[in-house]
Amino acid sequence: MSLRELLKTIVQSVDGSLAALVMAYDGIPIDEVIVEQSEFDMQLLSVEYATVLKEIKRAVDVIKMGDLEEVSISTSRTSVVVRILNDDLFSVLILSRDGNIGKGRYMLKLKSFEILQELS
Repeated sequence: MSLRELLKTIVQSVDGSLAALVMAYDGIPIDEVIVEQSEFDMQLLSVEYATVLKEIKRAVDVIKMGDLEEVSISTSRTSVVVRILNDDLFSVLILSRDGNIGKGRYMLKLKSFEILQELS
């Protein structure tokens, strides 16, 4: 299964999904699937969250609490789940506020290995 197909599977499996992406820490998307009716600029949102994620990762390293695995960010309009894939890449699922965040977290975790396999 291609990377795009994996991302599409995640988006189609989770109610309220707006987009799924694989990104590098520099904010450059490796691949993405975006739902057409989304009103948000997904690239801008992802780049800004990549910056935040770098700071969170740095803080986790400083306090030596183990490796960062996942971050969830909820606002009044969206929920974003970030799953760390390796030292260079992470996956992102962006959901509408009423989206199924629990299933989104599960699907990102479930598909992480397949995503990494596809990228190698």
